[in-house]
Parts: sequence; C-alpha cells; structure tokens
Amino acid sequence: MTSHPVAPHAVAGTAVAAPAAVLPGAPVSAALHQEQRIRSFHPRKGRMSDAQRAALERLWKAYGIRVDGLAPLDLDVFFDTPGLPVVLEIGFGMGDATATMAAADPGTGILAVDVHTPGHGNLLRRIESDGLDNVRLAEGDAVVLLRDQLAPASLAGLRIYFPDPWPKARHHKRRLIQTEFLALAVSRLRPGSLVHCATDWEPYAEQMLEVLGDSPDLVNEYPGYAPRPEWRPVTKFERQGIAKGHIVHDLLFRRR
Repeated sequence: MTSHPVAPHAVAGTAVAAPAAVLPGAPVSAALHQEQRIRSFHPRKGRMSDAQRAALERLWKAYGIRVDGLAPLDLDVFFDTPGLPVVLEIGFGMGDATATMAAADPGTGILAVDVHTPGHGNLLRRIESDGLDNVRLAEGDAVVLLRDQLAPASLAGLRIYFPDPWPKARHHKRRLIQTEFLALAVSRLRPGSLVHCATDWEPYAEQMLEVLGDSPDLVNEYPGYAPRPEWRPVTKFERQGIAKGHIVHDLLFRRR
C-alpha cells in the first residue's frame, strides 16, 4: 500500500464492496450486502494482466478464500500444516513484498488479505513461480475476517504496511488504525505476537504510535518508533514516498 491520498491499493474506506466476479467460485453471501458500516478497505477494480487472470483462474481454489463472515476459518486446515504460526497481513497490494517475506521465512504462514484483484492474481503467480507453500489469500474485509472467522489467539502476528492515511481531517475516522479495530485485532493474537505497522505519512505515524501505545495488551519494543527490520522489504510505493521527502516510520509492538 501507499500512504498517499489516492492509493493504488489502500485498505481503509467507507464504500461497500461489490463482489469480485473474477474470483473463480467466489460465493456471494448476504452478509456482504447487508452490513453497512466503515470497512477496512476502499474497493478498487484495477486492470489485470493475462498472467494475473490466468493465475487467479488456475490457483485461487487452492490458495484463496472469499471473506464472507459465515464460517470459522481453521488455519491448520487452510495452510495444510497443523501448528504453523500464521501472521495476518492486511493490505498486500501487488504481493511482491509478501512473497519475499514468505520465501525468507518458510516456517511462518502469511494470511494476506486485500480487495485488489490484480494483486491477488500477481501474488498467486509469485506463489507458483517461487514455490511458496506458506502463503494463503483472502479477498474481502479484514474486519469481518477478524471478527467473524478467526478465533481468539489464533494468529502469531499482524502486519499493516502503508495503509491509506486519509490525510484530510474529516476523513481521519476512516483510518484503519483506531482503538476499536486494534482491540479486535489484538484479541486474535497469541501472547508474544508481534504487531508491525509502517507508514510514510507523519501524522498517521503519530496516531499509530498513540493508539498502539494506549493498548493495555501491547508493549512497544522501542522507545518510540522502530528501525525498519531487515525482513520488511522496501516496496515500490515506499520508495516513491521517500523520493518525495517522506520519512518512513515502523512501529513494533509485542502482545502481552
């Protein structure tokens, strides 16, 4: 994700997403149409390449699920590896950083959720080309996934990189990192899990630091912002922000 006002794959918004018809066999649940609330994303329908479309058609059934809020998600079954620690990544964009992290740490599963359909296709293509067994995809609202389909203490970590900053003051309520969302997300984390956020939008970094710091269930790994861990790749959108003079802030908090 980029932290610029109009993000190619932002994860915060208020619109209700229409079903992504290009996802093979994607169920259309009543819950998707009836729930009117602030969502964890702003839906986009980008143009897909032939390779991305082919990967979706060929691999989605094996690696992807549609978030419907109806049935609990058994991570042991989904990853076909009982006991595998699974980190939730919210908003993976085109998925290149996700694939790089997965390849570098095959002992950790990554459940990557987004609504950017070309990104799903690209990440599936990377899963196949890189031989990745530890990545699974979810298409839809991360809030519904956390609230209705993931069990308490089922996750080994949370990653949110460069979410839409909604820079205008009247839009700050749409930002993903807020107290209510964080309480829900933290309830799905095991003790010792790492919450890792990053942004190149200074006011949002300040809000993240305040919200995470106020959580009674989290402890900051650093006295303020953290240095970028080597295992978090620098993304294309991050480089664009740096080129504009933006300062990137990482935040690393540990679940008590």
